[in-house]
Amino acid sequence: MSVHELFAYLRVRNAAKAIAFYEAAFGGKELFRLTEPSGRVGHAEIDFNGHVLMVSDEFPEFACMGPETIGATTVTLHLHVDNADQVIERAISAGATLVRPPTDAFYGERSGVVRDPFGHEWNIGHSIEKVTPDEMQRRYTAMLTKS
Repeated sequence: MSVHELFAYLRVRNAAKAIAFYEAAFGGKELFRLTEPSGRVGHAEIDFNGHVLMVSDEFPEFACMGPETIGATTVTLHLHVDNADQVIERAISAGATLVRPPTDAFYGERSGVVRDPFGHEWNIGHSIEKVTPDEMQRRYTAMLTKS
């Protein structure tokens, strides 16, 4: 078996608005969408500089519901960008809610978290230093064992 690609696929209550948000907040570009006669988006693809995010409206008849309907999300999408602070501010300006402000982390990244208006969380970060897995583990252990 060979995996050729892996895509995140988000279900949201209003896919058309979500697509517009992802374009405004993160610079995504809609590739295409399949729309039912009722207007419900059955499938859409958004390009993020060569990385595709798939989005659809909810389909409760197939048990496909988004975070707003179920009241939670179990997934965080991670965007690795040039400047996390700027992208977080842009996302907030477009309607996201700040969950965690940008901070420098032990694993060599400056990152923060926003929740989009549709309930999905986005961890947005940029590299501040190269850290080996062994050094990361050492720092992680030290952080968790501080008194």
